[in-house]
Formats: sequence, C-alpha cells, structure tokens
Amino acid sequence: MKELLRSNDIVLISFVETLLRQANIGHLVLDGHMSALEGSVGALPRRVLVDEGQLARAKRLLAEEGLGHELGDRA
Repeated sequence: MKELLRSNDIVLISFVETLLRQANIGHLVLDGHMSALEGSVGALPRRVLVDEGQLARAKRLLAEEGLGHELGDRA
C-alpha cells in the first residue's frame, strides 16, 4: 500500500473514500483512531493508502475531480 494523501479534513477524507470505493480502488484510511484519541481536534492527520498497483489511477481520479492539489508532493 502507498500513501495517496494525508489530511486533517474529515470531509475530504470521506469524499476521497467514496470516490475510491466507486472506482473499485482498494484503500485504507489510517490514523482515524489516533485522531479520535487526541480529542478529534484535527492535530493528527489521517492517511489514505491505496494498493500500489492502483496508485497512478487513484491520483488521476483525484486530479479529474479537482483534488489534484490535495496530493501535495505526491502528485
């Protein structure tokens, strides 16, 4: 698994999860429990990981949806 993006924005994470699910791209969201433990103040970003073989496809999908800027240096 490779990191696709990292964000404190839970709405963005949810939207990206929906896009990936609809595109049948395997993914995981990590650090959600750590974020909850620290009080959900958003200090710890959540990470979205995708199957390595689908990383380029996932990046393309986010770019097509206008979220390419969220990829940061991972673009």
